[in-house]
Amino acid sequence: MLRYYLGLAWRNCLRSKALTALVVMLMGFGVAACALSYAVLRVAANDPVPSRSARLFVPQLDSFGPAHNGNGQPPDQLSYTDALALLHARRASRQTLVYPTNFGVVPADPSRQPLPQSGEAVTADFFTMFDVPFRYGGGWNAAADERRAAVAVITDALNRKLFGDVDSTGRIVTLDGHAYRISGVLGDFDPLPRYIDIASTWNGFGKLPQIYVPFARAVNQHKTPLTNYCSSTSAAPYVSDWSGFLASGCVWINGWVELPDAASVAAYHRFLVGYASEQQRLGRFAWAANVRLPGLMQVLADHRAVPRESKLSAWVSLGFLLVCLVNVVGLLLARFSRRGLEIGVRRALGAPRREIVRQFLIEATVIGMAGGALGVLLTALGMASLDRVFVPQIARLARLDLALMALALLAAVAGTLAAALWPTWRAARMRPAWQLAQG
Repeated sequence: MLRYYLGLAWRNCLRSKALTALVVMLMGFGVAACALSYAVLRVAANDPVPSRSARLFVPQLDSFGPAHNGNGQPPDQLSYTDALALLHARRASRQTLVYPTNFGVVPADPSRQPLPQSGEAVTADFFTMFDVPFRYGGGWNAAADERRAAVAVITDALNRKLFGDVDSTGRIVTLDGHAYRISGVLGDFDPLPRYIDIASTWNGFGKLPQIYVPFARAVNQHKTPLTNYCSSTSAAPYVSDWSGFLASGCVWINGWVELPDAASVAAYHRFLVGYASEQQRLGRFAWAANVRLPGLMQVLADHRAVPRESKLSAWVSLGFLLVCLVNVVGLLLARFSRRGLEIGVRRALGAPRREIVRQFLIEATVIGMAGGALGVLLTALGMASLDRVFVPQIARLARLDLALMALALLAAVAGTLAAALWPTWRAARMRPAWQLAQG
């Protein structure tokens, strides 16, 4: 019977080419708009490190006070004093300090110009905490942090520029006139959104840092952070030297801790409250303890890592699909109503209403599959011009994969079936005698 209904649906589609084409086009364009928006939103709202995101948290301390913090919320970053205190307390299973900076890379070939590169100063746990893969070598250990070792990790892209496609571990790279030994070359590491230093850059889709050096080494070399915020309550809001900057209350360091379960999260939160209360007793803070310990996904939400236009486009495309579905309802109603004589003959010959319903729903499924196929084709074509509508850094990452194709086909079929419910019910309720008399 299914084969019979499929053949009947095909013949009816050929008989009503114009109406069929309109329904297919409406569903194809509606589904394509939603698929493109979803492809971009999926990238923008991606969990950058799904294996660890539930265990990564950002400690925040109110070092500015209620008159200068952000609507009662503590700063996103830490001062140098607080960052070192939390690091040396070692109350988390792993912890790291991060701040972005810039480097001037001097190639070994004197005829080549220095290469300005972005980088990050990090502590040893960084590479393990964030599941950083290595193509060659690895990171450094805590001992290298303590002795301010002149070691560096570089990306594979920078490695190719400097040394070619070879293992460069153990070789020397010159950064800002200082020699660093390469301890490792990154593998496929490109987390999006860029959550690690988003509090510093506020850009979840910027360029990947190319160089990583020990935090203590960078501080010792007076490597200035890309951003900092100094409240008027800081000891020296506008310091003139590096020592004064480190001693001030300026916040510029991103702190991360890894906490494996709810109990450890609660314990670390109590530790933060205790630390802030101790700073109040010492006279450093003149206000009650105000701390936060948001998880990774909350941090992304706080910093609006998903661009507003991505969310807006998703709602607009969904509205467009609903408009398409309303028009499809009208077209299917006209399509099925024109076949009153056919329905009347089938009912007079003994066909129950459920068979009429089954016939028309199968026909709607066939049309929906055709609309879905057109939607997939339009989605593939639209991928080439996404950067004209969305942020280019995000648009270039959108992909038409099997999951998106299946979702587009499913949405087209489900939407067409939903639109066909009312016309099908109307067709099945027709009285055969009246339809035969009209025929």
